[in-house]
Amino acid sequence: MFQLRYKSFLCSIILLLTGFVTVEAQTFESLSSHQTTNSNKTEQPETIKIGLLIPSIESQSAKHGAELAIKISNEKGGYKDVPFQLITRSTAGPWGAGSKESVSLVYDDEVLAIMGSLDGRNAHLAEQVAAKTKIIFLSTRASDMTLSQAFVPWYFRTVPNDKQQAISLIQEIYKNGESENVTIISTEDYDSKYAVRTFLKVADSMKIAKPKHFLLKSSGNNINEILDEIEKSDAGKIVLFGDYQFASKIIPALKERNLAQTIFGSLSTINNLQASGLNWEIFEDVILISSGHYFTETGLAFQKEFEKTFGYLPGFFSAFAYDGINIIIDVIKRAGPDRDKIIDAFAETKYKSGVTGNIQFDKNGNRVGNPGLMIIKNGFPVVLK
Repeated sequence: MFQLRYKSFLCSIILLLTGFVTVEAQTFESLSSHQTTNSNKTEQPETIKIGLLIPSIESQSAKHGAELAIKISNEKGGYKDVPFQLITRSTAGPWGAGSKESVSLVYDDEVLAIMGSLDGRNAHLAEQVAAKTKIIFLSTRASDMTLSQAFVPWYFRTVPNDKQQAISLIQEIYKNGESENVTIISTEDYDSKYAVRTFLKVADSMKIAKPKHFLLKSSGNNINEILDEIEKSDAGKIVLFGDYQFASKIIPALKERNLAQTIFGSLSTINNLQASGLNWEIFEDVILISSGHYFTETGLAFQKEFEKTFGYLPGFFSAFAYDGINIIIDVIKRAGPDRDKIIDAFAETKYKSGVTGNIQFDKNGNRVGNPGLMIIKNGFPVVLK
């Protein structure tokens, strides 16, 4: 599998060179200024280092999920009594900071693998560093399809991609036929733009009429205009693409004016729900992509331990980060602290202890399988049958 991905990756280099994806020149200057790290050292290290990239220092949800995984593993003896160490770096700052921090993790911190709880734009930067330095980059947040279309053989993700989410939503939306009126409301951010684009492509491939699409400006000052247009057009079912802040404004407004039969939300609409101390009441009767950790036996145990440790319930950032670190640890235990062997072992992963469900990867590094759905009833998530 690795050889096939590597061959595809070499072909994609042509696109990189022609500007399909760009990285600041200073990133490559930073790369060239470092000497190649000997990642396959024979002496026993004092710690086994794993890198974590987060959007900002304040982004504690994913960090806490990763820290809990490290803590539990070390309590069980780490790797042959050598403890795992999490090295966290923030991509906050000028555009391109994600590249610089990734380079620092590889050469200064000498981590064996990098995990990123990043949006699509910053995940692309980290992925390109992974391609240049030949280190595993595991994405636990970005669902952008183009990340796996670059065919970087060191790239994997635990989060369902935009296409997988679109398929799950569309199958539920149109389960009673193709004549449903469907309206999309989205925000202007990078991730939502690509998610909507993928949703429309999937709908078109299924020969479904193109849904109407309204874009909420970043200022939010056109929300009433959108609601007025929806009222005129008999929106039917509404699909939301945006973060929790967006959802918490648009859902009450839609319900107040009784403008939707059913509201659906992508995974991003609950991106920081429990981590920020907010509740599910706003999402009552809304159908959402599920991260799975609310329902599995391991997920419920994870929630209990997480709340005990950090004082709040984990959202999906935490859950996917927890699974991500545990997969990296599992791979290191199977392959040893050797980057070359880790790459092959990653592609062979069949992780059955995930709090978000069983995890394995396809030939492009995507998580296998479409996500499930849940509906919020009486303030609690319930599996949608």
